[in-house]
Amino acid sequence: MQNVGVIGLGDMGSGLAKNLIASGFETKGFDLSPERMKAFEAMGGVASSSAGAVGSGTDAVYVMVMDGAQVNDVIFADGGLRTTLKPGSAIILSATIKPKEAREIGKLLEGSGIHLIDSPVSGGFPGAQGGALTMMASAPTEVLNEFAPVMEAVSANIHRVGTAAGDGQTVKACLQSLIGSQFSATFEAAALAAKAGVPGQVILDVFSTSSAGCGVVNNALEKIIDRKFEGTGSHINTMHKDLTISMSLGEDLGVPLHTAAAAMQIFHAGKTKYPNGDNWVCTRVIEDIVGAELHREEAKRS
Repeated sequence: MQNVGVIGLGDMGSGLAKNLIASGFETKGFDLSPERMKAFEAMGGVASSSAGAVGSGTDAVYVMVMDGAQVNDVIFADGGLRTTLKPGSAIILSATIKPKEAREIGKLLEGSGIHLIDSPVSGGFPGAQGGALTMMASAPTEVLNEFAPVMEAVSANIHRVGTAAGDGQTVKACLQSLIGSQFSATFEAAALAAKAGVPGQVILDVFSTSSAGCGVVNNALEKIIDRKFEGTGSHINTMHKDLTISMSLGEDLGVPLHTAAAAMQIFHAGKTKYPNGDNWVCTRVIEDIVGAELHREEAKRS
């Protein structure tokens, strides 16, 4: 297995492509952005003229687009992967979509001979670029065994979470309900510290060495105290979308998600006021209310 593809070459997809190329795979790719396509070719990728064209002659294609509608279009539109991939090849669904959407895609691919590996990822921009993503993979065991080398090229941890389409997306929805809640609590704590006049470095030092310290909290605080709210590879649209998926799953199953619901509203506020920002920009919404900002050396009041 030497020929693979990536559809969607943004912050996450470009990392997939980078590490597939570094692992020796001939990697085809497609993105609607000409700038992303140029960057992809510069790293050694083979540009394709369309999403469907990525599937021609490839053994496995990562689909890293934004939502379920885009996934369906990539696979089932005229000239899409459903018609260009050969039997025995695989679509690796690394985008985060609703579990029920993944299940429907699996049903529509039945009888095509094309395998669907439902495997959303976690690790964000650093994990994607560093080849250290966590994958929540769901497909029959023999399929996961066959395509393991393609997945190992981009991942540090591959968890086999099920055998059916939708199983991976279900685990991801649970994970994002937690991560979203961790983010929102961090944003509120940062604003509280700012209003109290505590320097950001003090908060980072204490939080990162306490029982609350973790990758999510530490990274968010670093970005907040250095006032890096755009261009960090974690656009607010993605987390906002993921939380809507978590909330939808909770509604489908009748599970109350009180904390995730509060996080959803914080991200909704951030996305509305600062649509070009990254996740941490939600802190600015709360800071605007209280009239204080958390900086590394000192808190600042307006």
